[in-house]
Amino acid sequence: QVQLVESGGGLVQSGGSLRLSCVASGSIMEFYAMGWYRRAPGKLRELVAAINKEDVPNYNDAVMGRFTISRDNAKNAVYLQMNSLKPEDTAVYYCNTISAQLTLGSWGQGTQVTVSS
Repeated sequence: QVQLVESGGGLVQSGGSLRLSCVASGSIMEFYAMGWYRRAPGKLRELVAAINKEDVPNYNDAVMGRFTISRDNAKNAVYLQMNSLKPEDTAVYYCNTISAQLTLGSWGQGTQVTVSS
């Protein structure tokens, strides 16, 4: 099973930017899509953005226009560029694989993003 390692989180002021990276131990082309998810304190994990094999992205309405998802198949990596960050973006961010049946793989350790007001 593909292992995922997320990085790039940190503490940033409101309005700032961060770029998250996710590197897979195997080929990400095996999967229908790759997604970034987040779990804020006291809330359920939610999908932030996903990108399929054809590089077509989809975004949660809450991040539309601020976040950009991209992928580098040669590096088995997926990225999340986050701009204009808000305190409500504070969460642990995870990436995951998405199969054609829309099932998810194993979760990595995630990376903490904290946005101060």
